[in-house]
Amino acid sequence: MSMPFYVSPEQVMADKAEFARKGIARGKSSLVLACDVGIVMMAENPSSLQKIGEIYDRIAFAGVGKFSEFDQLRKIGVRFADTKGYAYSRDDVRGRSLANAYSQAVGDAFTQQMKPLEIAIVVAEVGDDSLIGHENNAIYRVQFDGSISDHEGYCVIGGDADDLMDFLRTEFRPDMPLGDAVGLGRTALQRSADGELSVGPDNLEVCLLERDRAGRKFVRLASDRIRELLGE
Repeated sequence: MSMPFYVSPEQVMADKAEFARKGIARGKSSLVLACDVGIVMMAENPSSLQKIGEIYDRIAFAGVGKFSEFDQLRKIGVRFADTKGYAYSRDDVRGRSLANAYSQAVGDAFTQQMKPLEIAIVVAEVGDDSLIGHENNAIYRVQFDGSISDHEGYCVIGGDADDLMDFLRTEFRPDMPLGDAVGLGRTALQRSADGELSVGPDNLEVCLLERDRAGRKFVRLASDRIRELLGE
């Protein structure tokens, strides 16, 4: 009688983590930067598939990795926010609760399913001076294993995320003008592209959570507006 094949739980988790990391690293980076007018979210994206999207009034989402997987999470987030806003109040929909829900869903998939989700996501919430206790921006990163972390000022997911985080740690300045933030973001994304000057207005996806905008804060910037901000 042959012995049953055995793999330790530690090895299974390590293999899943390595599989997910490789899938995420193959994609291009996305980043989030705070600026003087709110939060700017950027990604090198030559395709028509959008990596960045609106979730709710003051909340946006960015994902990297397998598009079908993180886009499904974006849709789930929209339904989560709409349901909570309808049941309670629009002011009760917060980025932290959404990030926690994502963390639980992604973590459950990592531990219970054979194949983990090949994704990393960022949930960004722009501050609102009219809401007590929520005047400041909030940025949360959720990794492929469900681990969650909050970030002050900037965050990077996908591609060479660790290298770009080190770069932004030295170059980022709080309350920088929007144009400077977009320029810094493009410089960072070009570093991820091995310094090639291939990141331009036509293949940049740039979205803004604008603090002083009335109503919904999310704005998707057109190529002409990106060129203007970059001085091109």
